[in-house]
Amino acid sequence: MRTDLHTHIVPPRWDDFASRFGGGKWPRLVVEDSATSASRSATSASRCRGTLMTGDQFFRAIDDRSWNPARRLEDMARLGIDRQALSPPPIMFCYWADAKANQAFARVQNDFIASVASAHPDRFVGMATVPLQDVQLAIGELRHARERLGLRAVEIGSCPAGRDFDDPELFPFFEACAGLDVAVFVHPAMPLAGQERLTKYYFPLIVGNPLENALAISKLIFGGVLERLPALRICFAHGGGAFPFTLGRLNHGWHVRPEGPAAIPKEPREYARRIWVDSLSHGEGNLRFIVDQLGADRVVIGSDYPFDMGFDDPAAALGASGLAPDVQARIAHDNAERFLNG
Repeated sequence: MRTDLHTHIVPPRWDDFASRFGGGKWPRLVVEDSATSASRSATSASRCRGTLMTGDQFFRAIDDRSWNPARRLEDMARLGIDRQALSPPPIMFCYWADAKANQAFARVQNDFIASVASAHPDRFVGMATVPLQDVQLAIGELRHARERLGLRAVEIGSCPAGRDFDDPELFPFFEACAGLDVAVFVHPAMPLAGQERLTKYYFPLIVGNPLENALAISKLIFGGVLERLPALRICFAHGGGAFPFTLGRLNHGWHVRPEGPAAIPKEPREYARRIWVDSLSHGEGNLRFIVDQLGADRVVIGSDYPFDMGFDDPAAALGASGLAPDVQARIAHDNAERFLNG
């Protein structure tokens, strides 16, 4: 059995939040085919296409794989993926918006994701999104998603509303996740580390995302979040980005500099082996290195489906990794089960 923990989905339609709440950057989905996604057959020869907009600005061309469960199930059968975890693309986080308005936007997404997961409980598991610009509202939406919608995980950005993971204001949210037994999936999102230097060549995603992950995980560790919350289950997209390749330097710095032991009582490597990362490392040698650094029980399949910076065939990529068959079996399914269900 294979579980893909990193896939993205959007509702097939939602209200015009700019008209309801003001602000020009709310995401909009413009479907280019009048045959709407919900009723379109998965076996139809042509795809229903659409465009994700932020206000009046083009963001990304997509098709109905992004909102139609039947299309996803067709691809899963072709790729040998038994189950997908469904989460919003980061553009849908909207941490810049009014918090109450964003709670309403999160609710639309969470209701849709929960409906897909409940309709296909053996094939999909849902991840919530929450308005983390207001931690108390976020905790309220987290509780609703867990207790009313049955969602066992939440996806958050790597620097929500400009706060790093060592910010004391975020700690109650992580504490609530641990207390409610909700797993946390972290996706790089704006603001990105060094973003003012990443203006060309699609570098915000190609270079910025790995840098952002490295900083986010480092802040999580040195901020003492994992020390204070041993029950917190947290996974980072894109193989943890540059973090596994930075870990040796972080560990060395902890041993030779006073700042590290003043922040956390154990060396960073001990905390690093408590996080999960997905397999989306774009390199067979990279994945082997990640497993060596973080442990064979801390990596899960992740594809970034259905977007172009992901794996077209995550199962084949895992099979080509050169990892031992028992390690591949853990990455394929067992580790995701432990992450999602504790």
